[in-house]
Amino acid sequence: MYAIIRSGGKQYRVQEGDQLRVATIDGAVGDEITIDDVLGVGSGADLMVGEDAAKASVTAKITEHGRGKKIVIFKRRRRKNYRLTKGHRQNYTTIAITGINS
Repeated sequence: MYAIIRSGGKQYRVQEGDQLRVATIDGAVGDEITIDDVLGVGSGADLMVGEDAAKASVTAKITEHGRGKKIVIFKRRRRKNYRLTKGHRQNYTTIAITGINS
């Protein structure tokens, strides 16, 4: 059985036992969370969407909080001696899917 969930503005296809990196979620490491924003639930070729899927939920356990790889933003204008360097590191939360409740 699999589910399609939305977290942090992105959609993920998850199964029980999957590990997943999502945008930061409030909670401590080891906390059990419930994701109610389910877009679809299916097994094999069958897929439930709409109101049937909205009744489902996914339970997960927070396994890690961290920061991603650094992204360097470099801007330059030719012949103007203009250079600008900035960096960014995105925060993330790693979750382990423990169950899909339909």
